[in-house]
Amino acid sequence: MSEERQEEPGTLERAVEATLFAAEAPMTAAAIAAHLGGLEAGDVRAALATLEQHYRNRGVHLVERDQRWHFETAPDLAHLLRREKEQVRRLSRAATEVLAIIAYHEPVSRAEIESIRGVQTSAGTLDVLMEAGWIRLAGRREVPGRPVIYATTPEFLDHFGLSSRRDLPGIDELRAAGLLDPVDEALEASMRFDPDEADEGDEHHT
Repeated sequence: MSEERQEEPGTLERAVEATLFAAEAPMTAAAIAAHLGGLEAGDVRAALATLEQHYRNRGVHLVERDQRWHFETAPDLAHLLRREKEQVRRLSRAATEVLAIIAYHEPVSRAEIESIRGVQTSAGTLDVLMEAGWIRLAGRREVPGRPVIYATTPEFLDHFGLSSRRDLPGIDELRAAGLLDPVDEALEASMRFDPDEADEGDEHHT
C-alpha cells in the first residue's frame, strides 16, 4: 500500500502535465481538477507547484498568470521560437501592411483598408491572416451595404507579446524588432496610433 501512495503523486502530476499540454488556453487549478474527474483543487495546486519546479531549468516553463497556468518557452530561448514562427508564417508585403492597418485601426472594412493602402486588397490576403489566426470577422459596419469589418485576435496579441492594443509599438520599434518590412510613408502615417481615439472608435462601432 505504501508503494501505491508514493506512485499517486507522480500519476497526478503526469495527468496535470498532459492536460495543460493539450489545452487550447491557460487553465485554473479548479478547471484542471474538474477536467480530471472532480479532483480536489488543492491536490492539483500541489501538483502544479511540483511541475513548476521540475520545469524551472528546462526549455519550457510552467507559469501562472492571473491564476491560470500554461507552458511557455523559457525567456532565454524565446528568440528561437520567434524565428521559427517567422519562418512558418512569413507574410507577404501586402499581408504585412493589411495586418498593420487592422491592428492600428480596428475594426476596419476592406474598403477602408484599401483607402489607406491606396491599392486593392485581395480576399486571399485577408484569408492568409485569418488562417494564421491573427484577424477575425468583427461584424458589419452599420452603413449602406453593411460591409464586413475586421479586427485582431488574442492570438495576434500573444504572438507579438502584447497585453492589449494599448501596447502596440511605434513604427520604429516594429522595424527594429524585425516584425515589419519597410512601408511607404503614407502607410506609416496611417498607423499613427492614438489609444483614446481607438477607444472612441470602438465604442462607436459596438
